[in-house]
Amino acid sequence: MRAARATTCSAMLLLAGCMVGPDYQRPELDLPVEFQGTVQEGESIANLQWWELFQDPQLNELVQVALEQNRDLRVAIARVDEARARLGVTRADQFPTLDGAASARRGNTAEQIVPGVGIQENYFLGLSAAYEVDLWGKFRRSTEAARADLLASEDNQRTVLITLVADVASTYLLLRDLDARVRIAADTLEARKKSTQLIQARFDKGTVPLLDVNQAQIQEALAAAQLASLQRQVSETENLLNVLLGRNPRPLVRGRELNAGIISPDVPAGLPANLLERRPDIRAAEQRLAAQTARIGVAKSLRIPSVSLTANGGLASNDLSDLLESDAKLWGVGIDILGPIFDAGKRRSQVEVELARTEQALNQYEQSILQALQEVEDALAGVRWYREERIARDFQVEAAQSASNLSWARYDGGVTSYLEVLDSDRSLFNAQLEASQVRRLQLTAIVRLYRALGGGWVTAAQ
Repeated sequence: MRAARATTCSAMLLLAGCMVGPDYQRPELDLPVEFQGTVQEGESIANLQWWELFQDPQLNELVQVALEQNRDLRVAIARVDEARARLGVTRADQFPTLDGAASARRGNTAEQIVPGVGIQENYFLGLSAAYEVDLWGKFRRSTEAARADLLASEDNQRTVLITLVADVASTYLLLRDLDARVRIAADTLEARKKSTQLIQARFDKGTVPLLDVNQAQIQEALAAAQLASLQRQVSETENLLNVLLGRNPRPLVRGRELNAGIISPDVPAGLPANLLERRPDIRAAEQRLAAQTARIGVAKSLRIPSVSLTANGGLASNDLSDLLESDAKLWGVGIDILGPIFDAGKRRSQVEVELARTEQALNQYEQSILQALQEVEDALAGVRWYREERIARDFQVEAAQSASNLSWARYDGGVTSYLEVLDSDRSLFNAQLEASQVRRLQLTAIVRLYRALGGGWVTAAQ
């Protein structure tokens, strides 16, 4: 008898250890050996709290405010809490359930139905237990999927955090660029007003034609319109930055000027394979693939019979005073086996659904890797070539300033027409605006690189 019981127990344990469906394994990936244009020495700047590299206390403060108050980040945190709770719900299915029940009833039956029965009383107190044996791993696969969903939600939170910090930094840099362009436009407008007054005075004396006055007025109006447009963009950018900070629109304190030391570090970006562990969006995509792989096993287990064990016990009596008597006890145990016989292919189709979803998740995972590689390469190219463009733009501004000064000297000396002055003035104005924009784009390329490299393992606590 003991041998039979041991054999039965061993068989049940063996069955309980079976799990249908595939186990997740990371797909084989075709990754490049290294990124283009990287330096393979030194500590990666992606391991730093990278926004501090700009040495702007105001930017540092804005990042900290955003980490504390941004609403999208709070939503992401709440989704992690939801996923953690769902894991608890799913995991509980692996364990037995125990329920208690109690009832008390008093009433009568119609005399026409049961004559003379009178008033009846019924009292019950009991417990019931149920347990579905996880023979095929249905509940374990469900827990495996829920755990992967939790990890994916945590990585999604990190993605939101990294994106938030990058957006705050990029928007702040845009704001400082617009501030610089506003000053350029204001200075240009002031200079053109003086130029118009000078040309008007010369026209009044009859030394220049009306055409020169009109051309000067046109350039003054263009500068005024440009200034108004830039001031509007400043207001819109301030409002956007305040939303990222999770607060109502308000004026923002400025920090360093964009041209107060352009930072352009060499970037030891590491190997492309490191992105698989560094980028939270890639890790989230992989966890979603793992979760979907586990759901194949859940769907397959539904095509196999399930075994449930039940037990109940309690006390029942028609008189409350007799409820605790020995003859009031009742109990029962049972085993239920439930298996599909005919469902018109429903469960088979559900397996095919999960297989198709897994194929989608696999392609989304691989696409996220390709997207990440592109973002890193684009950011590296931006860091390199915006630096070269900034140098050229700065030289252009110097040349345009010299040309403008010479044109005015030639015009005052009667050597050339006012058209040459206008052309030189336009070239200088455009060169100054473009140089400011390129300074911002060079710094924004560094922001894009940090984001592409996974943000430097920033956490909300930092």
